[in-house]
Amino acid sequence: MRIKTTNAARVLTALLPLALALLLSGCGYHAAGSATHIPTTVRTIAVPVFATHAQAYHTEMALTQAVVRELNTRTRYRVVNSGTADTDAVLSGTILTQTAVPFTYDSTSGETSSYLVTITVKVVLTARDGHILYQNDALSYREQYQSTQDLSGFLREDSAAVNRLARDFSQALVGDMLESF
Repeated sequence: MRIKTTNAARVLTALLPLALALLLSGCGYHAAGSATHIPTTVRTIAVPVFATHAQAYHTEMALTQAVVRELNTRTRYRVVNSGTADTDAVLSGTILTQTAVPFTYDSTSGETSSYLVTITVKVVLTARDGHILYQNDALSYREQYQSTQDLSGFLREDSAAVNRLARDFSQALVGDMLESF
């Protein structure tokens, strides 16, 4: 017994692989570095010290330094600390919140054994002409640190946690600025 195929079935069979190929090619993937928020005309980026609304010591310096270090490491942009007439873009950041809350407790003493520091930052990359090239109003990062129970050998661990958080923040920020995902 032979099944007869119609012209419509042949056309559908021929178009199915083409339709599948078109569907898969539009999935959003691209080669690294091929999509960027930053135009090729930008060669110099100013990164002034981040502003802060938080009541924490030195966090704005840790975040700013980490971002500058990451830009210098991963890009070819010339990075300066303040915007001038020859600066192509300015990356400004504002620390919106910084909190440290108890995270775990020692079951025998009932005292806090670790804290979770959370920082939320607004970041804007603005071109010389005022056009916003990149903006994120609420980048939020967390890092845990252990508390010291021995007061004679007390060591502040929150600054080390902020430095680790700043490293993670800067890597994610620069990656997000460079790629359009």
